[in-house]
Amino acid sequence: MAQFLEQIINGLVLGGIYALIAVGYTMVYGIIQLINFAHGEIFMFGAYFAFVCVTTFGMSFWVALPVSMGMCALMGMLIDFVAYRPLRNAPRLSALITAIGMSLMLQNLARLIWGARWRKFPAEATPTVLTGNTIPLPGGAQVSFLDVFIILLAVSLMIGLNRLIHLTKIGKAMRACAQNRAAASLMGIDTNRVITVTFAIGSALGAVAGVMVGLREVTEPAMGYYKGVAAFAAAVLGGIGNITGAMLGGVVLGVAEALGAGYISSEYRLAIAYIIMILVIIFRPSGLLGKSTATRA
Repeated sequence: MAQFLEQIINGLVLGGIYALIAVGYTMVYGIIQLINFAHGEIFMFGAYFAFVCVTTFGMSFWVALPVSMGMCALMGMLIDFVAYRPLRNAPRLSALITAIGMSLMLQNLARLIWGARWRKFPAEATPTVLTGNTIPLPGGAQVSFLDVFIILLAVSLMIGLNRLIHLTKIGKAMRACAQNRAAASLMGIDTNRVITVTFAIGSALGAVAGVMVGLREVTEPAMGYYKGVAAFAAAVLGGIGNITGAMLGGVVLGVAEALGAGYISSEYRLAIAYIIMILVIIFRPSGLLGKSTATRA
């Protein structure tokens, strides 16, 4: 019982992280039908930015987190401006190859700057309230304050994103572009601006996930690939292009992965993500909440 509860908590933490990354994939795809494979590397840079802030500049965690979000938002906008905007009207394959190239370039750039070795956030970088404190659960299980904080933060950000999409002017513009970008442009919406804001929001959320993983695990150049693949699988599971589906897919995949790692082997974490993605593509190509359309591949 205790092990099961602990694995469920681990799954919810992992699911929250996957959801934060997956919405970046699904928001961009919903508007420009592009799988931004460089998004995993933005998540990775978010962890490194926060690491540099606390170790080099002596910032507190509460300052390093928003700084990292801002830097990744700028990074996402720059990537869109440099790599994707010139290819707006190009064949999808051109943009896809560019996305893969950006992913490889950013991963190797991180290796060049910080080296290939793993880095761990110093203990003093984690807020005192989140370290060394646990909450008892039935059966003798325990959950750390850090895990509870990650779950609550992920839920809060997902609710905030949902409200932004449905209640704000930019959110309405994003939904209009997702439905029909050409028609939205004819109605006076600056579609390039909307796309840039979409990249900024998705990148900022990815940075939060990166910082959380950095606090909980380690920071290294390949972390964007491993977590990015799993988050992409979560986006596919929920229905690529559907923000609520990305959130649900992240939680489902996180719990499935944690249970698989706990009861089978942790070596199969990535394999579980691939298996779930393949099964969804075979039996429900549109995902859990996605809708089949004739105009999207």
